[in-house]
Amino acid sequence: MAIYAIGDLQGCFTAFQRLIALIRFDPTQDKLWLAGDLVNRGPDSLAILRYVKQAGDAVQIVLGNHDLHLLMVAAGIGRNHPSDTLQPILNAPDREELLHWLRQQKLFHSEGPYAMVHAGLLPSWSIAQAVQLSAEVENALRQDGYPEFFSGIYGNEPDYWFDDWSGFIRLRVIVNAMTRMRICTADGKMNLYFKGALSTIPSDYLPWFRVPHRASEQHTIVCGHWSALGLHLSDHVIALDSGCVWGGQLTAIRLEDRKIFQIPCE
Repeated sequence: MAIYAIGDLQGCFTAFQRLIALIRFDPTQDKLWLAGDLVNRGPDSLAILRYVKQAGDAVQIVLGNHDLHLLMVAAGIGRNHPSDTLQPILNAPDREELLHWLRQQKLFHSEGPYAMVHAGLLPSWSIAQAVQLSAEVENALRQDGYPEFFSGIYGNEPDYWFDDWSGFIRLRVIVNAMTRMRICTADGKMNLYFKGALSTIPSDYLPWFRVPHRASEQHTIVCGHWSALGLHLSDHVIALDSGCVWGGQLTAIRLEDRKIFQIPCE
């Protein structure tokens, strides 16, 4: 059995089909990890949701900010942006089935020496704590009152973690770190606006994965979200967003030997 991880799909179903053909993905034997942002901006988010849902246990996903945005729009909390391509999902006859399935998915996944999150982890969070914190969000997503959860998690403040946060403030910080953060200070203050390259990071900030002595540094973390970073491999980080939806490449990695597979995207 092989485990392949793939970066942000964002509705690029044709590229996804070509990549899983290239790696010869066999859902009866292999596992596929998808690092969030299955949907939006690309042309065929509906086909991706249908494929991944149908694949069952062969595919493990974590939710990204665009996946949560879809759920917010569908719940009447968020609004469609001019660049969104979510309407085919919202108009689909199986809309409710797909959205219900999406609400059952994880925000963070840990398995053996690997973990997967869409954006990042705050420096103070161990893997065990991240599992517990993500479960708090996942539980709120799965409740009948999930629209209230969505209305409470909009916002950029607070931009740091405090163990005694409670209610929507607590959930908002967890969601922002795991689905939106790229950089933070050494003591865990997030900058949620930065989207640029490493060379343009503001002073006093670091990529979240370069904060010294972060509590999760002994695990290898698979992530996406940061297209300006591109494919980035280090001892304990595998960042896979290589900008497919922007005309870059779609990237997969076989975790056991770190073999890279890429296809160009139109």
